[in-house]
Amino acid sequence: MKVLTLKQPFAELVVSGKKTIELRKWNTNFRGKFLIHSSRIPDKKNMKKFGFENLPNGFILGEADLVNVKKYNTAKEFNKDKNKHLAAKDWGAYGFILKNIKRITPISARGQLNFWEFSKRKI
Repeated sequence: MKVLTLKQPFAELVVSGKKTIELRKWNTNFRGKFLIHSSRIPDKKNMKKFGFENLPNGFILGEADLVNVKKYNTAKEFNKDKNKHLAAKDWGAYGFILKNIKRITPISARGQLNFWEFSKRKI
């Protein structure tokens, strides 16, 4: 199954349903279910900003459906969705629209860039 690695606290914000758009600097043609993985190294600045001290790192934490990708061409468009992506513009101009987000029992895994395949366990 495909997996996407996110830094904490963003992985937690996605699996908790507070973040429904994941920003990237690259586009994808992929649509469908994927797993959400937290990178081993958290984003300390954003951990503090969102009020987290300690979150699981290096684990697959949830799953979601990528249903569409939105290209942010203007600051106005970007700011309109601020409550859905919860991030700064430097994270990217492509918004991966997520639906059917759910938390799963954590699975230890090493992350990779872009979407990557995880096949040790069927979810």
